[in-house]
Amino acid sequence: MFNEPRFIFPSHPRLIGFTLRDDTRAMCGIFCSISRNAYIQPSEAVKQHLQSRGPDASNQISIKSQNSARQCHLVLHSTVLSLRGDSTTEQPFQRSHSGSALCWNGEAWTISGKRPAGNDTSAMYDLLCAAMSATEAVDASHQAQAVSKALSAVAGPYAFVFYHFSSSKLFFGRDLLGRRSLLHKVTSTGDVLLSSITDGNADGPWAEVEADGIYCIDLEHDQTASGHIDCIKVPYTFIDDVNSNNVSVLPQLSLNRRIPQSISKVDHFSSPVHDLEEYLYKSLSFRVTDIPDPPQRLQDPFRLARAKLGVLFSGGLDCTTLARMCHELLDVTEPIDLLNVAFENPRVHKSAGEGAFELCPDRVTGRASYAELCEVCPAREWRFVCVNVPFREFSQHRQQIITLMHPHNTEMDLSIASALYFAARGEGMVASQRIVQDCAYTTSARVLLSGLGADELFAGYTRHATAFKRNGYEGLLDELDLDVARLGKRNLGRDDRVISHWGREARFPFLDERLVQWALDRPVTDKCDFEHQDQIKEQDDASTIEPGKKILRCLAWKLGMKAVAREKKRAIQFGARTAKMETGRTKGTTLLSP
Repeated sequence: MFNEPRFIFPSHPRLIGFTLRDDTRAMCGIFCSISRNAYIQPSEAVKQHLQSRGPDASNQISIKSQNSARQCHLVLHSTVLSLRGDSTTEQPFQRSHSGSALCWNGEAWTISGKRPAGNDTSAMYDLLCAAMSATEAVDASHQAQAVSKALSAVAGPYAFVFYHFSSSKLFFGRDLLGRRSLLHKVTSTGDVLLSSITDGNADGPWAEVEADGIYCIDLEHDQTASGHIDCIKVPYTFIDDVNSNNVSVLPQLSLNRRIPQSISKVDHFSSPVHDLEEYLYKSLSFRVTDIPDPPQRLQDPFRLARAKLGVLFSGGLDCTTLARMCHELLDVTEPIDLLNVAFENPRVHKSAGEGAFELCPDRVTGRASYAELCEVCPAREWRFVCVNVPFREFSQHRQQIITLMHPHNTEMDLSIASALYFAARGEGMVASQRIVQDCAYTTSARVLLSGLGADELFAGYTRHATAFKRNGYEGLLDELDLDVARLGKRNLGRDDRVISHWGREARFPFLDERLVQWALDRPVTDKCDFEHQDQIKEQDDASTIEPGKKILRCLAWKLGMKAVAREKKRAIQFGARTAKMETGRTKGTTLLSP
């Protein structure tokens, strides 16, 4: 097994400034094996899963690192889903005669405050090589510190594996918020495997690579007598680390606990609402502009324009506000797909049929929010895609979903993953202002927006209201502190594996580094208003809306989405009715039976 990582704390300055320009990006699937004995190939099942994640290109390289003591066999395998630009950059990425190689599954929105020109995979390769060239250290811990410092200047989601030829070091890790999947395991023979996805093989347990820093393996140094491969870790550097050379963009995940002596009620005219609007527009501009045209579908009898962008759409506050703001950023001729999933739950529905789906809470709110979007933004073609999942179809895909979400294995994991799996597949009946009759449809969008993160940042869960009711602001802040501390340990790796299976990439505008830092710095009274919740009345006034996520509700109100601003929070597994489909006697924490 990996030895316990040693903790070495590096240091780093605040990044400000975003400039958009054309570039080339890709999402990919990653597999890496490190063995003292032989080249270990990915299984056929893993290859197939990786190909589903990255259908546009695939490549594999094998490297042998050898010193006087032992040799080490390294296999790097990557698949690519091209998301920007006219060409696809093959991975593992290498430059001629360098010997180093990079598997990069991510989006470098900025590096040291600047938008990378051209392909971000090549920019990341150059950044990592430069970091290694600039350090005079030869030991793994100090070299990992140099790589950590370089990556702390990168804004965006990622998981990566980087082999540096001249030092025979292998570096890997995930971004601070854990937005991309990377798993690891040690086999019974002591070999190390890294992968975006598993095949369910029981030879050693898989685990998520923690989103807490950079990991490094010295391929030429045999650290243990048994020949097992050791790994060290260096934490990331944060924005407020005191160092004149600090270029970090990573938010320090700590909450502002100060309560202002004078508290003003938040409404749609408040400056915090204006600031949130600016940060969210900036975040969205990175994530939705310059998406390339998707491939042409084989069958499209209605010859609909291909949608570039989809939204995982329950009709709730978070996703609908994102959809509304995208209208301001995208050319009005571009359709936006709203993917709304509903399940036939045999514990709730007596018989199958359309009624089973139309009665799902998320279908009801989804249709209402879709209608409001059409009313507020009539020039945009909004496509409401009804993804209906009969219980029989869920049962047919159940094992596939369990494999994709592994190593997560609870009933709640399955409920949430199932909703995301079928929503991301994007097959259903589509309604649109420009279609006379609903018809069968599969989204062409390769980029899907998710509203995840808003509840943690702006106090949107029911337990936040409960904590305030019991212990006032102190109790609320304690609860939010737990949420903030868990941001990088959430289930985004699981969600990435499930969504990416369909060759689509999820993007999380609320988890933009600058937006997160701003939200954590604001006093809690700017974000929610539980103190005045008993005073809420049915008035046509933004100051009277529900107190949880009040700042975001006021923004929706400001954008004309008044019904959405009043929408109550509902968990995805209950809104789509994936919870407890097979038996009502289980808890969310119950482990799945084989």
